[in-house]
Amino acid sequence: MADPYTLLGVPRTADQAAIKSAYRKLAKELHPDRDTGNPKAAERFGEVTRAYDLLSDKDKRAQFDRGEIDGEGNPTHPFGYGGDGRGSGSRGAGPGGFEFETGGADFGDIFEGLFSGGRRRAGGGGFSGFGGRGQAAPKGANVQYRLRVSFIDAATRAQQRITLQDGKTIDLKLPAGVETGMQVRLTGKGEQGMGGAGDAIVTLEVDKHAFFTRDGDDVRLDLPITLNEAAAGAKIKVPTVDGPVMLAVPAGARAGQVLRLKDKGFTRKDGSRGVQLITLVIDVPSDDPRLRSFLAEWTDDRAIRTQLGV
Repeated sequence: MADPYTLLGVPRTADQAAIKSAYRKLAKELHPDRDTGNPKAAERFGEVTRAYDLLSDKDKRAQFDRGEIDGEGNPTHPFGYGGDGRGSGSRGAGPGGFEFETGGADFGDIFEGLFSGGRRRAGGGGFSGFGGRGQAAPKGANVQYRLRVSFIDAATRAQQRITLQDGKTIDLKLPAGVETGMQVRLTGKGEQGMGGAGDAIVTLEVDKHAFFTRDGDDVRLDLPITLNEAAAGAKIKVPTVDGPVMLAVPAGARAGQVLRLKDKGFTRKDGSRGVQLITLVIDVPSDDPRLRSFLAEWTDDRAIRTQLGV
């Protein structure tokens, strides 16, 4: 991906307000629903969204500015401090924001093997084959990985294909209740040792979304509607994590009113799903002569603020 500042058209000194403003303008121009016949528009929209995700995250932006990560959020030096990727604390990177850390940082399994007691004695009190009487051969070290998952994939638990440090690929099913910081253990996918292979520990990081936000197991969306749609009611298309659906906006809808779509949130640990909460935002045109002409002939004389004591 190109430089995120270049993609958004902002200088490196831009503050968060300028970055957000630039993204909103581009997202409106490039949204796939606006130009369905142009596949490059969808690709460009994705690039701009990823650029905004990086620059809107204070820590990631600082890492990018220091040259520690690239525009995709991946380490610029995959193998840490110049090692071969297998030494203590070494790091590698795979496709899709998938990173691994190997080696001496994880001694737990080794010590467990060295001091496991006589659980694996050979032939009724003989040597176990490693380090003397009653000692089991240690397993290899665990390998730590980090996997970035898109917001939509996390919500729908889409299968993730990852590449391990040995070059093998596996399909990882995301757990229910997936969230940033959650870990998945892949038994026997770590370093090889005399007592067998250690495990791979995958730490998940869920990306932000351009317009969805997470609220526990629910998904929130601010949905713009026109004054006509609010007054008369309408059936309109709205995005969800599972794809667009039709939503009935009731006549007389109010700004801030929240509508619910069942089973359009994140999967809970019990297998059920949260809801999508849609907050209506009435978009009134700022300079429409027809609206001004109508309002010149009509006035709402209701006392709508009496409950506020004014």
